[in-house]
Amino acid sequence: MLRDLKGKQFKIRFAEEKDIDLILEMIRELAVYEKMLDEVVATEARLREYVFEKKMVEVIIGEYQDEPVAFALFFPNFSTFLGKPGLYLEDLYIKPEMRGKGFGRKIFTFLANLTRERGYGRLEWVCLDWNEPSICFYKKMGAVPMEDWTTYRMQGTALENLADKYKET
Repeated sequence: MLRDLKGKQFKIRFAEEKDIDLILEMIRELAVYEKMLDEVVATEARLREYVFEKKMVEVIIGEYQDEPVAFALFFPNFSTFLGKPGLYLEDLYIKPEMRGKGFGRKIFTFLANLTRERGYGRLEWVCLDWNEPSICFYKKMGAVPMEDWTTYRMQGTALENLADKYKET
């Protein structure tokens, strides 16, 4: 496999509104890889609203030889212990045929620098327990798993039911 060790043919740019369909396509490809395609309900309209109109999240596109091959979606969070924001990486996807070329490291380097430039205290993300290639990659970069922490999620009916209880109080 051809390796792009110097990265001269790989560029990272912030997404533009014209990239909405590309972003949604890569979200679906990521969902297929994670065996979660049935959970994707995102639409171009929603992405446009939250990425470009409300600016609640940001997206970068990785291009190899001027072709899009990767994306990352991220947003600020806040650490009460640090007393400052952090950058939370929601999703990073690199097309399967483009993996192993150092592009993931370049994207993380970009995000680490962005985190530092903005004065944030940390860069965080989650990883599926079965995704050994990614876990090894993250550890090789110096990331450590938060083994004493479990991510909890509330969505759909559970979220609606709890929110309805607010009206009762």
